Amino acid sequence: MTDNFEQLIKLWFAEDIGDGDHTSLSCIPATAIGKSQLIIKENGVLAGVEVARQIFKSFDSELKMTEFIADGAEVKVGDIAFVVEGRIQSLLQTERLMLNVMQRMSGVATRTRQYVKMLEGTKTRVLDTRKTTPGLRLLEKEAVKIGGGVNHRIGLYDMILLKDNHVDFAGGIDKAILRAQNYLKEKGKNLKIEIEVRSFDELAQVMAIGGIDRIMLDNFSVENTRKAVEIIDGKYETESSGGITFETLRQYAECGVDYISVGALTHSVKSLDLSFKAI
Repeated sequence: MTDNFEQLIKLWFAEDIGDGDHTSLSCIPATAIGKSQLIIKENGVLAGVEVARQIFKSFDSELKMTEFIADGAEVKVGDIAFVVEGRIQSLLQTERLMLNVMQRMSGVATRTRQYVKMLEGTKTRVLDTRKTTPGLRLLEKEAVKIGGGVNHRIGLYDMILLKDNHVDFAGGIDKAILRAQNYLKEKGKNLKIEIEVRSFDELAQVMAIGGIDRIMLDNFSVENTRKAVEIIDGKYETESSGGITFETLRQYAECGVDYISVGALTHSVKSLDLSFKAI
């Protein structure tokens, strides 16, 4: 875990505890020792176990966590994921933060696993997007990986993605691509270039210019996606995006695209129901 993430954990605790958990401090002796267990209350995919371990350790290094189910496992109602033993005050003060993180991550992993299973038997991989909760992006993208998906770029810094607005503001496909290529040369950066196309005319322009790594087919129909993949003919990676539902996902995959990006993996996911109860 990075130093930045340690700082994030401290901020989370500061937000929740403030100048003290006065409920626990008032009714639980400081020396009292106990155990709590994480109970699965909804079928899904578990994610966030390792993050929970870091949360407990960061707050109270003497808390002892015994893990029974690892990240990525499919769980069912009634399963016990882990038991934590130590100061009861610490168990009570870490409970909500740990649950918030694990429920969110498990919800993302569960949704991702559903998409991954829908794509079984094809070469297509499901990608996440930047449609994430501010401050939680790394956790949500880690949950996508735990669910079997693939991370797209993490932020604006690790890939060039020329979308419709970039193309329009730059004055066209050719200018956008050439400026991106020159920028990378000038800065000495080795980043992949992806460009979004909205029509077969834009696709033809990209194919004529070249010098990119991936083409995103934005809001193409299934039939047009199939035609576009034939035109690209393996020269560049292909990604479908926009207007794709869970029900149409496999139809797009069967067109032969390498990736399908799905904002719904993170932007509107339902958290998985978990509880942390005293033994």
